[in-house]
Amino acid sequence: MRALLGNLTDTDIRLLRIFMAVVEAGGLSAAELELNIGRSTISRHLKDLELRLGMTLCRRGRAGFSMTQEGVQIYEYAQRLITSIEEFRHQVNDMHHNLQGQLAIAMFDKTVTNPDCHVAQAIATFLTQAPQVQIDIHVVPVNQIEKGVLDGRYQVGIIPTHRSSSSLKYLPLFNEQMHLYCGRGHPLFARAHEVADAEIRAQPYAGLSFHSPNMESGRRHELNKSSVANDQEGIATLIRSGVFIGYLPDHYAESFVNRDEMRRLAGESFDYCCEFAALYRKSPSPTRLLQTFLAALEQHHAEPQQPPSSQTSPS
Repeated sequence: MRALLGNLTDTDIRLLRIFMAVVEAGGLSAAELELNIGRSTISRHLKDLELRLGMTLCRRGRAGFSMTQEGVQIYEYAQRLITSIEEFRHQVNDMHHNLQGQLAIAMFDKTVTNPDCHVAQAIATFLTQAPQVQIDIHVVPVNQIEKGVLDGRYQVGIIPTHRSSSSLKYLPLFNEQMHLYCGRGHPLFARAHEVADAEIRAQPYAGLSFHSPNMESGRRHELNKSSVANDQEGIATLIRSGVFIGYLPDHYAESFVNRDEMRRLAGESFDYCCEFAALYRKSPSPTRLLQTFLAALEQHHAEPQQPPSSQTSPS
């Protein structure tokens, strides 16, 4: 079938964005919530795009959702197109005297309770210099943050460093201490402070499902990986079941420990420290908007943070 695409219109770009959302969600039903439109409408938009392009992009029906070879290629081309459009938008916004536009930040989860994480303070400082900028925060797994920064979906990511890419730059920020925990009802709960290393290795272990310091530590210590989660909330849920042991940041586990719902397992050899960094693309060069935010991050993570002083009214 001959392709019918001539001039690229706003409607074409909208249809491509819908197609990308369906692909990333894994199907029409899963994309309904993401797009906030009904399945029948999504299906109609996909049909319109296929007619516009003159090719079949995906198969949908009782057998489920699957992409054609052409659909895979169009998805890749659409990613490049949307990235270029976003870069153009950021560069145009950068030309204004007052910083404008959107700052998309991707963060690994459960950092807000870390007393050494000062991202919130950096955002406050940034917004005093760029009050018209909209902050857009995404909390997603490490591998999705790296991919999203590389393809331009996010301007900056904040992750525990575990590997480096020649296409990214890294700004060191803060550390996070990780310990092994078990939950109430676990066979080791009553004697968590005196359990032997061999017993720890024999327990069902819950780890993160993607390449990360968590995965590396579990492999290094030969833990018995029996269940996975894609964030630390999931790991905490599995630990609280009383069946699994797992790693959590000390600041996040503190509330569970204080309520005696979790206990830290003995054996410092299992502990590890995560070094968090902000990462961003080397090319194209950071926009003025991103440079301003990176400077705020560096400022707040380089200087000691003082607790707010209590003020008393004059007598």
